[in-house]
Amino acid sequence: FQQKAPGAPFTSSPPRGSLHVDSPPQKPSLTTSYVHGTSSYSLLPLTVSQSLEATAERFPDREAVVFLQDGIRKTFAEFQKDVETAAAGLLALGLEKGDRLGVWGPNIYEWILFQFASAKAGIILVSLNPAYQVDEVEFTLQKVQCKAVLCPTSFKSQNFCEMLRKICPGIDSMPPGMIKTSRVPELRMVIVTDSRQPGMFHVEDVMQAGESQHYKQLMDLQSKLSPDDAINIQFTSGTTGKPKGTTLSHHNIVNNGYFIGLRMGYHSRPQVRACLPVPLYHCFGSVIGGMAMALHGITLVFPSTAYNSSANLEAIQKEKCNFVYGTPTMYADLLGQDLHKYNLSSIEAGKISKEVLHVVYGTTENSPLTFLGFPEDNDDLKMNTVGCIMAHTEAKIVDPNTGQMVPLGASGELMIRGYCVMLGYWDEPLKTREVISEDRWYRTGDTASLNSLGYCRIEGRIKDMIIRGGENIYPAEIEQFLHKHPKVLEVQVVGVKDERLGEQVCACIRLRPDQTATAEEIKNFCKGKMSHFKIPHYVIFVDSYPLTHLKDASAIHSCLITKVQFLCFSRSRRTY
Repeated sequence: FQQKAPGAPFTSSPPRGSLHVDSPPQKPSLTTSYVHGTSSYSLLPLTVSQSLEATAERFPDREAVVFLQDGIRKTFAEFQKDVETAAAGLLALGLEKGDRLGVWGPNIYEWILFQFASAKAGIILVSLNPAYQVDEVEFTLQKVQCKAVLCPTSFKSQNFCEMLRKICPGIDSMPPGMIKTSRVPELRMVIVTDSRQPGMFHVEDVMQAGESQHYKQLMDLQSKLSPDDAINIQFTSGTTGKPKGTTLSHHNIVNNGYFIGLRMGYHSRPQVRACLPVPLYHCFGSVIGGMAMALHGITLVFPSTAYNSSANLEAIQKEKCNFVYGTPTMYADLLGQDLHKYNLSSIEAGKISKEVLHVVYGTTENSPLTFLGFPEDNDDLKMNTVGCIMAHTEAKIVDPNTGQMVPLGASGELMIRGYCVMLGYWDEPLKTREVISEDRWYRTGDTASLNSLGYCRIEGRIKDMIIRGGENIYPAEIEQFLHKHPKVLEVQVVGVKDERLGEQVCACIRLRPDQTATAEEIKNFCKGKMSHFKIPHYVIFVDSYPLTHLKDASAIHSCLITKVQFLCFSRSRRTY
């Protein structure tokens, strides 16, 4: 390319595959299955705490978060003050830069508070699924050597403190902050948000612990924090059956939150109030929600601690929300309600079915979004794609066997490169190399195609994964557990289509000779030992598995899925 002078902009057309994405692409320009989203907006060289501080200075009196069920409202100035207080408190209790803090619970104020407080103190937040059972939470705490855990006493049927007592026998007689347990050797403290428990701190202890030296320590620490530091670990299961810790940096999540907000047009609106029913322990809640709030000054409205579609509609009406976040299942539930009972005029154009449904695609390993639709997109793009490539992000479609790019419009494996790609899986260098190439391309495991406008269509999955109501479930993890049942000889777990949740878990079990079992027996074996959403909804007993002339296990799996779907849906969708 010819330049006017060294460092001057290109005078000819942009490089092949480049696509300016500050606004919706108007003309087809791609000729290959490669796209690079360019932008006039630069990447932000900021940490999480710097992002929040800048916004608190701009909008000190604007509401940052509203938790309707708990009656909590915080302006940006109030939220920023709480964050500093909590961060200083964490340092006072002995946590240090680089330590891991597990946050285990539903959507409560303390979750988002400690998301930002831990970041300000340089402590790595570990997002723990509130559905975890004892074995699952013990594994994750061990994996990343968590030094502290923050949780409520209980939520629904989950008694977090009792489960932690099983992991830490004798905790009740230990001084708070001095836990010793062989099962999780690095764990030193538990912080409870809603009650006083023996051997554990209360969240108020943290808020009152910081003294002048700790605030000075916090201030001095800011110059030592780098945008490239790890700041968040999100657990995602793998095909080996054990969860892996997706490790994200400030740079990852700050910029993803920033460019999501730009794509949604938050920067050009006088004020945005977003209804956020999605869980904070997912990247969806903490980045698309929390980080976009901190970067763009939007107000996050949390309708309820647990998901409730009626509470969502009431929140939209009461708080005049003009955006609603949600999974496909959540949107289906919203649209299934009697919408005429609610005043939803605050939703832009009053079209909840169209304005709310901005199509997206992302993975935890990509911070999370890599494709996102524009509000102005036509119905065809909204219905048939997952949106347009994000700024400063590359994507290509390759033949999964050869690694060569396929022709434009053809199907292949979707690969992503850019600022959004995770640092790696925590303490899993081999697993990291399996999904991130030497030239930093991330293999998504999804089959997809690109069109000439830079929009993506997801067509299937190479990886063996079930998505149930927004939860990623890997069959291998459930299969390994069910093999522990004394009557089970073999088991295959597959996903079955479901109108509301997208997919349901089905276990196809071959019993040992002369053994009998019921579906309820198998489900009861799982209860209390794995997250509720992983427990098979369907249990089918088989004498053998489908055979195929192909050696590829995925082909056998496909045959089994077809058989299961026929059984489940031709018999009035009974539970087997």
